[in-house]
Amino acid sequence: MNQPYETPFTASAPGLAAATHEVLNQAASANGFNAFDGDEALRELVGKIAPWATGKCSALGALAGNETLQDAARLANEFEPRLRTHDRFGHRTDWVEFHPAWHQLMAAAFGHEVHSLAWTTQNGKGHFARAALSYLWNQVENGVGCPTGMAYAAVAGFTGKPPLEAWRQRTLAADYDPRRLPIEQKRAAVIGYAMTEKQGGSDLRQTQTTAEFTGSGTDGDTYSITGHKWFCSVPVADGFYTLAQTRSGVSCLFVPRFRPDGSQNNFFIQRLKDKCGNRSNASSEIEYRDTWSMLVGEEGRGIREILSHAHLTRLDFAVGSAGLMRQALTLAINHAQTRTAFGKPMSELPMQCNVLADLAIDSEAAMLGAMRVARAVDGMASSEHENLLSRVATPAMKYWNCQRAPVFVYECVQVHGGNGFIMENPVARLYREAPLNSIWEGSSNMMCMDVLRAMDKDGRCRDALVEELWLHRGANAAYDRFIDDLAGHLARSYPHDGHARMLVTRIALALQAGEMLAHGTLEAAELFIASRLESNGLPVFGALPDSQALPAIVRRAAVIGH
Repeated sequence: MNQPYETPFTASAPGLAAATHEVLNQAASANGFNAFDGDEALRELVGKIAPWATGKCSALGALAGNETLQDAARLANEFEPRLRTHDRFGHRTDWVEFHPAWHQLMAAAFGHEVHSLAWTTQNGKGHFARAALSYLWNQVENGVGCPTGMAYAAVAGFTGKPPLEAWRQRTLAADYDPRRLPIEQKRAAVIGYAMTEKQGGSDLRQTQTTAEFTGSGTDGDTYSITGHKWFCSVPVADGFYTLAQTRSGVSCLFVPRFRPDGSQNNFFIQRLKDKCGNRSNASSEIEYRDTWSMLVGEEGRGIREILSHAHLTRLDFAVGSAGLMRQALTLAINHAQTRTAFGKPMSELPMQCNVLADLAIDSEAAMLGAMRVARAVDGMASSEHENLLSRVATPAMKYWNCQRAPVFVYECVQVHGGNGFIMENPVARLYREAPLNSIWEGSSNMMCMDVLRAMDKDGRCRDALVEELWLHRGANAAYDRFIDDLAGHLARSYPHDGHARMLVTRIALALQAGEMLAHGTLEAAELFIASRLESNGLPVFGALPDSQALPAIVRRAAVIGH
C-alpha cells in the first residue's frame, strides 16, 4: 500500500521556520516623525522669515511621517492611472481612473494649501511660506506635486482677468473636488497645462495647433482650437492652459472641460504615457477638434504669457527637487542609524558618516538656495534688486537642484544597499522620480540659456547677482576668492560657446554657499565651501575634508527621532 507523501517539516516545521525567518538587524521603519518639526534647518529658516507659517508647516510636516499617508503614496504608484476613453455603452468619456489613494493624497495636499497659500495669505512672504509647504509635500508624494504646482502658477494667469475670476476663486480653494462638472457647480478646481508638441519639444515657437477667432462676449475673446499636444499631465483637470497659432502668432488660450452651455468640450485623451517615474500621476497625449477656448492675455503674445507662469513652476521644481532630496536623506540617515555593520550603527562608520554628512550639507544648501529664490519672488513687485535677482537665480537654482537630485538619490540608494533597489523601499521610487524635474518646464540646457539671456538682455541682472553674493563677503576667505573670480568672469563678455553649464553651476553654488553662510551652521558652511568652491573639491559624495563636526552634522539632519 502506497503511503501518502509527507513533508519532513511536520511537527518541528513551525519552530524551524520561525528560527530561520527571525528578522534581525533590519532598519527601523521610517514613520511617526514630523518633517518640519524635526528639520532644524527648515524650522529655523521659517522662524526667521515667516514665523506666522510655522503652524501650517508643522501640520503638513506631520503627514510626511504618517504611516497611513506613506502607504497611500505607495498604493498610488503601484496601482497606476487607467485611461477610459469610452464607457460600457460606447459613449466617449475621455477620463482617467485613479486609485482611491491618489484622491486621498490630492485632498491632503490641496487641503493644506500647498497650491494656494502664496495668493491667499494676508501676511508677508507668501511665496516663501508656500515654497516651504511645497518642500514638505515633496517628502510625501511627488506625483501630486505636479497638480499643486500647476494650480500655483495658474493663478497668475487668472488674476486681473474678469472672465476667469470664477476659475481663480475655485483654484484658490483649500479643497479638492474630483467630480466631473462645470466650474460653476464645483467647490474647487484642478488646473492643467498642455503646451508641448512632438515636433517642437521645448521650442514653443514651433506650435502647430491652430485657433480661429469665434467672437467676443462675457467670456472675453473666444476661439476654436484644433491640434495635438504631446504632453498633458493631469488630463482630468477642470481646465487647461494651452498654446495655439492665431492670426497674430502663438497665443495663450484656456480650455475648460465644459462649454458655457454645460456640454462637454472637445478634449480627447489619446493615450497615457508609460513613464519611468512619476507613476501615480497621469500624463497623456491629447487632441483638440474645434475645441472651445478663451484668450488669456494678448493675442500673439502667448509665449510671453506662459513664461510668466513658468517662472513660478520653475521655482516650484527647484523647491520640489530639494524636497525630494530631503526625503531621500531622511530615509538614508534613518537606515544608517538603525542598522548595524561591523559592530556599530552604520552611521558611525567613518566612511559612511562622511557620506551622510556630505549629503546633509548638500540637501540643506539645495533647500536654502530654493527658498532664497522664493523670497526673491516675494519681492519682485517692490524691490528692483529682488526682481532682477529672481530673473537669474530662478533658472540657475532650478537647473542646479534638478541636476543634482538624481546623483544625490543614487547615493542614498547606496546607503540602503540591495534593499534600496527593491520597489517596496520608498527610496527606489525616489530614484525613478529624481530625473524628472530637470525636464519639466525646461531642461538643464534651457535653464542655462535663460540665465545667460537674462544677463545679456539686462546687465542689471548680472549686477544684482554680484551684489547678492557680496553680501556675505568677509565670512570665509575661500568664498571671497570664489565670488571675486566669478564676478570677474561675469564682468567680461562670455561667449555662448557651449560652456554655459560651467558658469551657471558656479553661480548656483555661490548662491547656495552664501545662504549657508547666512543661515547654516558655521561648520556646515565651511565644509560646503571647502568641498564645492575650492579647486580641490571632488565631484563625489563622501570626500569631505577631515572634521570633527561630521557626526554632529548628521545628527542635526536626522529628522526621525528628533
